[in-house]
Order: sequence, then C-alpha cells, then structure tokens
Amino acid sequence: MRLFGAPATPAARPTDAERIRSILTAAHSMNVVTDGLRSEVRHLDGSDPMGRLHLHPAEPGAESEYRPAIRLEFTDVAPTPVRDRVRARVTVLGRLLTPYSDLADDTGVNSTCMEFDRAVLETPEGRSHVGLEELDAACPDPLAPYEAGMLTHLLDDHQDLVTLLLRLVRPLPTAAVLRALPVAMDRYGITLRLEERRGHRDMRLPFPSPLDDVEQAGAQIQALFSAARRNSHRNTLPA
Repeated sequence: MRLFGAPATPAARPTDAERIRSILTAAHSMNVVTDGLRSEVRHLDGSDPMGRLHLHPAEPGAESEYRPAIRLEFTDVAPTPVRDRVRARVTVLGRLLTPYSDLADDTGVNSTCMEFDRAVLETPEGRSHVGLEELDAACPDPLAPYEAGMLTHLLDDHQDLVTLLLRLVRPLPTAAVLRALPVAMDRYGITLRLEERRGHRDMRLPFPSPLDDVEQAGAQIQALFSAARRNSHRNTLPA
C-alpha cells in the first residue's frame, strides 16, 4: 500500500507488550481466578490494573513455599458491531505473595503482591508470551482509553468517511465486500474490517507518522481522508 507517495512498507504495529498494556488500560472488567475460585472485577474504568498490583520476579528457592496461583483474564472486544468482535485475549499468570484483595479498590490502596510468571496474548494471528521486564518497559497506546469512543463516533456520524477510506485499500475492494467498518485504531493507524459473504479480512491504513498524544489524532485522521479524496479523484479521471 502506498500513502502520500511514500514507498510501500509493512504497516507499523504495536509490540505484543504494548498491546497487552493497551488492553489492560482500556479494560472495563477482568476475571480473577485463584484457589479454584473465579470472580469478576468490573470497575476498572480509567485505571491500568497493573498499577494496582505489585509485580515481582520469581525468587529462586521459593518453590517450597505455598503460594496460590492467580490468573487474571482480560478480553479485548471491538467497540463496533463487526463479525467476530473478540480482537484479543490477555492472561496474566503468577502466584500470590499476599492475600487477594479487591484489585479495583476505589481508594487506590492495594495490598496485593504477585509473583509474575508471564503474560499471554492471544489474537487471530497466534499466541505470544511476554515477560515482566518487557511488560514494565512498554507503554499503553495513547489512544487506548479513547479508541472505543473515536471508532463509534466515526461509524455512527461519519459513515461516508469510512466508505471514503476504502480508496486507500490495495487492491481496491470488489463487489464481494458487503460491509466495511472500523475495527481498531492505535497510534500507528486505523484498521478496517472488510466483511464478505464468507469470512472477512482486516486492512491497516497507517497514519503519516505515529502519534505521541491523543491530541494529534485529529490531524492524522484528516490526513488519511485527504489522501483518500486524492485517490478517489485520480481514479475518476478519464484515461
């Protein structure tokens, strides 16, 4: 795909660690499994649960001590009504070092310490494991807390612009595409889901440059629309 006259290169994507942190940041709920019991924590809005857990690397020789296993489960669901709305699943595995307490305590005080084992990211492309050092070094995507609102606004109020973005897809969509909807947005670009009678495919449309802040999103999205309009004009010119 060529945008703005630049040479075709693979679209940049968040790393697995960045994607995990972004999913955790935007999560509304999570399932906690420990001592054979499963509970759901719902009030996570606006807070990364990693900030409410004290994560520690595994200590040599600690295997002899009883430390109940803990499993934190997160599901990343597309905010738009696409097929197969589950975009990813994240599981954080480890052992409790202190008794389990409410991870979303409104006071912000948290006494739960966890010996971190690994974080697992599952997507349609496959599964990957991320370690503690890599997870600590990663930052959530700046659009993560706002992505759902931005995508639903684009779909509900600017469907014509979603259709316009199809002019940037290469090869151009055919009549086999029944519907196109925005399914994801991150600092690198917008992803459209092209739904056909049998199956679907996702197409990433990269921004001219990655975003560092949500305030930059408007200009980058407008740049995509401008490029799509230029493509549309060129494709309607007589030969």
